[in-house]
Amino acid sequence: MMWRASLLLLLLLLRHGQGKPPDAGPHGQGRVHQAAPLSDAPHDDSHGNFQYDHEAFLGREVAKEFDQLTPEESQARLGRIVDRMDRAGDGDGWVSLAELRAWIAHTQQRHIRDSVSAAWDTYDTDRDGRVGWEELRNATYGHYAPGEEFHDVEDAETYKKMLARDERRFRVADQDGDSMATREELTAFLHPEEFPHMRDIVIAETLEDLDRNKDGYVQVEEYIADLYSAEPGEEEPAWVQTERQQFRDFRDLNKDGHLDGSEVGHWVLPPAQDQPLVEANHLLHESDTDKDGRLSKAEILSNWNMFVGSQATNYGEDLTRHHDEL
Repeated sequence: MMWRASLLLLLLLLRHGQGKPPDAGPHGQGRVHQAAPLSDAPHDDSHGNFQYDHEAFLGREVAKEFDQLTPEESQARLGRIVDRMDRAGDGDGWVSLAELRAWIAHTQQRHIRDSVSAAWDTYDTDRDGRVGWEELRNATYGHYAPGEEFHDVEDAETYKKMLARDERRFRVADQDGDSMATREELTAFLHPEEFPHMRDIVIAETLEDLDRNKDGYVQVEEYIADLYSAEPGEEEPAWVQTERQQFRDFRDLNKDGHLDGSEVGHWVLPPAQDQPLVEANHLLHESDTDKDGRLSKAEILSNWNMFVGSQATNYGEDLTRHHDEL
């Protein structure tokens, strides 16, 4: 039983952001939740390279699938996507900026939905299509009779704190308050940084992790302790001194010597550009031939090689890249 408890503790520590090596990430960037770029390809439409647009519109893995299709197959699948975009919106026969943005955001979160789908059967033990708090608790921590929680493990208090923390997060994710999580609510529980209504819980958990003296703030030494653990007699590295300055100049926004919840939120969930909206505006601008601020199916299909790839466009982009290299 003890080896199982030790493994469970390790997994829970990692999920809760604790147990992280003090120097994890490039100087603590592991705590900062930033949206990944829509694509790592250059956004270089002027040279006929639409790989960025393909990956932004389809997602990286699906974009690869389209690159193996004939132009006819690619256009046919794009037509079905256009229909889906419109049906998911107002169904008026046109693709609006909002519908295009929503589609791009949806494709970019596919990996998150896939991870939730992979975990769903583990949590939905009664197979009713929802995950109750008791199901999630028992699947994660094991079955215990009331009042006997973690009586058989060494560090029972640590487990009890994690259980309470998970229940609090679950209650926030459970927006209708029925103690049963839909897929969307379970996604919010497992990936709270992706949901605006979970922002406060992400901040609260970060504060709890770092606030060692329990005064409700993150002091500079607590901030540094999360990044770096000094050995006895070791001289503090230059990057740690730089982080102290970063704390004073950029983290402590009101210059009162510590971070409150608002400042922690600005640090770990920084304001970000709405990348799907930027790309949606770009695709609309390049495809809206009649300039009415919306896209017809015909307009999208007439500019199909900007939205999706195929064997033909993939070959053309390879030639373009080869020419540029020469």
